Amino acid sequence: MAVLKVKFTKTKRDKLAQILWILNWVSVVSGIILFSLGLFLKIEIKKRNEVMAKGDINSVPNMLISVGVIACIINFLGGKICYDCSDANKFSRWKLVMLPYLVCSFCFTFCILVGAVMCYTMKNELEESLYLGLRDAIKFYKDTDIPGRCFLKKTVDLLQIAFHCCGNNGFRDWFEIQWVSARYLNMASKEVQDRLKSNVDGKFLVDGVPFSCCNPSSPRPCIQYQLTNNSAHYNYDFLTEELNIWVKGCREALLDYYTTIMRSIGIAALLIWLFELSVLIGVRYLQTAMKNVLLLGDLEGESDGWLLENSFVETAKYNISIIKNLGKANQISTVSGMNDPNINVQNTDCSKTNITTKHIPAAR
Repeated sequence: MAVLKVKFTKTKRDKLAQILWILNWVSVVSGIILFSLGLFLKIEIKKRNEVMAKGDINSVPNMLISVGVIACIINFLGGKICYDCSDANKFSRWKLVMLPYLVCSFCFTFCILVGAVMCYTMKNELEESLYLGLRDAIKFYKDTDIPGRCFLKKTVDLLQIAFHCCGNNGFRDWFEIQWVSARYLNMASKEVQDRLKSNVDGKFLVDGVPFSCCNPSSPRPCIQYQLTNNSAHYNYDFLTEELNIWVKGCREALLDYYTTIMRSIGIAALLIWLFELSVLIGVRYLQTAMKNVLLLGDLEGESDGWLLENSFVETAKYNISIIKNLGKANQISTVSGMNDPNINVQNTDCSKTNITTKHIPAAR
């Protein structure tokens, strides 16, 4: 029994073909939107790739870009097919192409759904990439004279200013590393020497943060150094007073930023998936209705259209049987207990063949 069978008159078939022709062109625009969203996400990730560890975070934008390009190609072809399907004679040349086209369109539509789901599932990979990238960027913040790292100070400072953040997890991350370059330390100073000796690794550690952590909206001058020393500042208590530096870590700030973008892209991809699915269903109805018209032989008469010719269970069993039997045609049948692959080769022993001999009559 056919699934969701609908009866179509010639007028309905023509209208369906015209509507699908328009919707396929709209789908081309949706493909351009997918491509643009993937390109936008890729550019945004590339802007911060200096503070991100290498990983699979580019898989989502790459997939959206690929699906967008494929969408434009498939829907352009679909528009041409649906335009020709308004004429039964023109449909004949697309008859053998329609089913493979529907299968490819279904796979493509599924890829859009996968891309939308990936926008919501890559948060953990993105968080790990940001954590490792920011950790290394802060670690090499002081290396302004080393090639390949000299740009990190500017990158981290601009990042903290733009996203109102400080450190990786918070401002205390700066307490655990030496972020002041050795070229700016007075090695003759007793204070500097004492700090270097007090650390096992010989690092100059201070309870301070770079200037980019300062909150310009604070009513008092920025307190960058001796953040945990109440006596070093007037009317100051670091435990109770709201600090005039950014408290949020840059990992959290960047994660919130990219999560918001990917959620918006995921919603857009889901809407496009629903739209593409509806177009695919319409094309399937048009294909089956036109096919049945040709079988009936009455181009002006009514015809049935459906999603599946048989029930879901029967269709599933049929497809599974095809998969199971795939490749069996290339297998060599063998007789039980005999492993000779040449079992069906004819006997070529010339001694056992019956050859009819002709006697030449003797000359008289």
